[in-house]
Amino acid sequence: MTALKNTPSLLERHRAVMPSWLSLYYKEPISLISGEGRRVRDAEGREYLDFFAGILTNMIGYNVPEIVEEIRDQAGKMVHTSTLYLIEQQVELAEEIAALSGIPDARVFFTSSGSEANDAALMLATTYRRSNQVLAMRYSYHGRTMSTVPVTGHSNWSPSSLSPFLVSYIHGSYPYRSPFGGLKPADYIEACVNDLKEMLDVASAGDVACLIAEPITGVGGFGTPPDGLFGALQKVLKERGILYISDEVQTGWGRTGENFWGYQAHGVTPDILTFAKGLGNGLAIGGLVARAEVMNCFKASSLATFGGNPLSTRGALATLRYLKKHDLQKNAADRGREMREGLVRIAAKSRVIGDVRGKGLMQGIEFVEPGTKKPNSAASLALLEETKARGLLIGRGGLYGNTNRIAPPLTITADEVKEGLEIIEASMRAIG
Repeated sequence: MTALKNTPSLLERHRAVMPSWLSLYYKEPISLISGEGRRVRDAEGREYLDFFAGILTNMIGYNVPEIVEEIRDQAGKMVHTSTLYLIEQQVELAEEIAALSGIPDARVFFTSSGSEANDAALMLATTYRRSNQVLAMRYSYHGRTMSTVPVTGHSNWSPSSLSPFLVSYIHGSYPYRSPFGGLKPADYIEACVNDLKEMLDVASAGDVACLIAEPITGVGGFGTPPDGLFGALQKVLKERGILYISDEVQTGWGRTGENFWGYQAHGVTPDILTFAKGLGNGLAIGGLVARAEVMNCFKASSLATFGGNPLSTRGALATLRYLKKHDLQKNAADRGREMREGLVRIAAKSRVIGDVRGKGLMQGIEFVEPGTKKPNSAASLALLEETKARGLLIGRGGLYGNTNRIAPPLTITADEVKEGLEIIEASMRAIG
């Protein structure tokens, strides 16, 4: 009996061997061990309605028979070969994604994560343009690799100042805290375009390789620029031959509801598109799409040991086909509308909610001190804890840690949206 009392907890074991910078949610972190549909269970047997989907990754939900069967069947045959061999499901998935991408003469390269996808996109753009100058958006997040951290305009997620690029950050992604935020959408876009032009004249030296941008910021707190912004910015970029990379790691696959890709709200076609997260529904997969002229610019050989492996691509094919078969983009639009209306109603009764923003099933709530725009991270943290206590999982984000992110699986039902909103409303009453 004494030995049992001295057995370290999972949290203690985690802290003993994992990095200190590997953050955990909640005062009392939880271990999720099973799930079905949109609900998950922890090691103590508690059930939660999941409104964060493993950081927007479990796009279809949990334990979906059609997807599980495909993965199980493939695991019984072969898990891994490598890109040195032909992989039928990899080619099949690439064909479907190329057709959906909107990029002409598209080529697809698979990776194991969104960070790796963005890393490859940056390598492509800088090689194609023979320039290490890169434009990025303020408040952005693109990954944790040595090339994606420098283009992340979010100091909380930038552990190193070292960079292979000369990076210039431009305005646009976060209207709520932008110096242009009080302008009407058309005037806001014009101000951001003029800022880009001036920045190129003042801060660049010769050719610039690319602009990398999320249509809606992820870690940055779901900042949502007005439709058309990136189309207007691309007109300036095209005049100078600068490539546009759309980071669709979080906005892709219909999550915004109104479009399949986030970039489509802006009247623009990117030169390179990156993706990850939801496509694998939990399996590790990412990748990028680019027109052939750009994708084929490498003169050296390359490969991906794990990118596009048979198991991940088989599971991703099942996920993508399930999404299309059940028209989950429409469900994201319909349920997202209900979610937004409910959050706006809740915000109207609160003195600490400064902004509700997002699209589809990608909604953010930003907390402020009453009567000001001063960030209120304590309220955001309190909502995280209060919703967990009532059986709902949500996320956090934003430069100041004062934004809660709500992004459930795209299969969420109207009843589950209502249930989640009721929990958020009760939690807000508890916060006061």
